[in-house]
Amino acid sequence: MSVPDEIPEPDRIEGAPHPRETVELFGQDEAATTFLDAFNQGRLHHSWLITGPKGVGKATLAWNIARFLLDSDADTGMFAAPAKDSLKVSPDNPVFRRVAALAEPGVFLCRRPWDEKAKRLKKTITVEEVRKLKSFFTLSSSDGGWRIAIVDAADEMNTSAENALLKVLEEPPAKTIILLISHQPAKLLPTIRSRCRELRCTALAPEALDNAMTQAGFSDVPNISALSALSGGSAGEAIDLLANDGLETYENIISLLATAPRMNRPRIIMLAEKCAGKGSENHYDMTVRLLLIALSRLALGGARGGRDDTIQGEAELSARLSANAYQAREWANLVQELTGRITHARAVNLDPAQVILDTVISIDATAGRASLLSA
Repeated sequence: MSVPDEIPEPDRIEGAPHPRETVELFGQDEAATTFLDAFNQGRLHHSWLITGPKGVGKATLAWNIARFLLDSDADTGMFAAPAKDSLKVSPDNPVFRRVAALAEPGVFLCRRPWDEKAKRLKKTITVEEVRKLKSFFTLSSSDGGWRIAIVDAADEMNTSAENALLKVLEEPPAKTIILLISHQPAKLLPTIRSRCRELRCTALAPEALDNAMTQAGFSDVPNISALSALSGGSAGEAIDLLANDGLETYENIISLLATAPRMNRPRIIMLAEKCAGKGSENHYDMTVRLLLIALSRLALGGARGGRDDTIQGEAELSARLSANAYQAREWANLVQELTGRITHARAVNLDPAQVILDTVISIDATAGRASLLSA
């Protein structure tokens, strides 16, 4: 079934192609090879837990696997098919086109559904969606081929949905594969994790990130090294940074921190005001994330005793305010404190501008203490 244009897809990064439309998988060779080895040895597990940070290619890997399995049926004849050395299926292949259009009967996608009454996506994957998955598996495949279910993301299932999925995992039908995409596998029931084989996806190296960004339509990305550092090697996070002027915001934050202690108050107010008002939610989320990233990198620099010059201004800032373990500890403690306060502020809907002001004031006070701890 195709997806209406007006309904957002919860498993798509805004501004980027959906993973089912993505041709190349970058930076996850080890995970792909692990699956291929199991396939070639005839030892495929029925359930796979694909884990790793958000935006590093977990869903792209899952859709690559789904297309690969469906296409492998076409290679089965009188003689055993030769061993495969790649998951890649050509975009000209009918399987690829059907999967991209969500018109492949052998694939079921389980994700957060649309709430027609509230006109928004539901916050969890409901038990009704998992029951659809169960019904999909009970139907006989018309050609005896693979039936593949992708759950994206498994972390978003509510308790009833998890329990319903567990029943499917306990008695999977023949020639079925369940691919669970998980950003935080520790949140899943231990019994679900124990019934799956894990495919671990890792953060993308700068070159792989650059390739993934180019494929997503973001060519000639400025300062890929800085983008890689701030995104943690996540293409999804990197796209979000570009879409919301994240690099410019981070440069402004580093420039502001360079005036600490006694930071420039007009610039503090300007930073806060950009996060206020309707329509500023994304900028607010980006700003608080980047503030915490800046402080974490400051703490890490002091703990390691080295200076990172990937991003302009950071090395000088670290040399002044985080040059030793004592200063680094001040920043590490502040990151922990601010993370809790910002989480609480979201829960009780505090004014974003005030949250930014309070956060920066705390940073300035810590800078004052850190300056007294310089060697």
